[in-house]
Amino acid sequence: MTGRTRVPLDEVRARVHDLPDPELPVVTLGELGVIREVRTAADGRLEVEFTPTFLGCPALSAIASAIAETLTRCGYTDGRVRQVTAPAWSTDRITRAGRRKLAEHGIAPPGATTAPRPVRLGFGVPCPQCGSLATRPHSSFGPTRCQSILVCTACHETFPYLATV
Repeated sequence: MTGRTRVPLDEVRARVHDLPDPELPVVTLGELGVIREVRTAADGRLEVEFTPTFLGCPALSAIASAIAETLTRCGYTDGRVRQVTAPAWSTDRITRAGRRKLAEHGIAPPGATTAPRPVRLGFGVPCPQCGSLATRPHSSFGPTRCQSILVCTACHETFPYLATV
């Protein structure tokens, strides 16, 4: 974008929401629920607020840079990107589309944090490959900090699970 032409706020909001998550590029920042607000601040500058999934998330600078670059491309070279930590991000913020995309790409989406917690009797998270509930933990450490690895005892596939927070 050249000159002083600025993209309308609704379009900027859509572009920011459509940015892919650096660690989970199958979902957008909007679908993951990390974008809090895209608005004109009291001083007239465009401002984007985002909440990280984890405070120590290694993708924080990549997210902030991608948002800042989007604001610049939309004509808002004076735009502000703010990291907001309260209220904390929760997996409840992931949209239906985001949950669907995670499952389609072999990542078991988290359950609702507000749902009653069932007593574990050996039934786990549904396997994104075969749908079986016969899953169990395999490793607490996954490809990103917010994921662990589960294994399906029905189809014997391992898969990442996005932890419920």
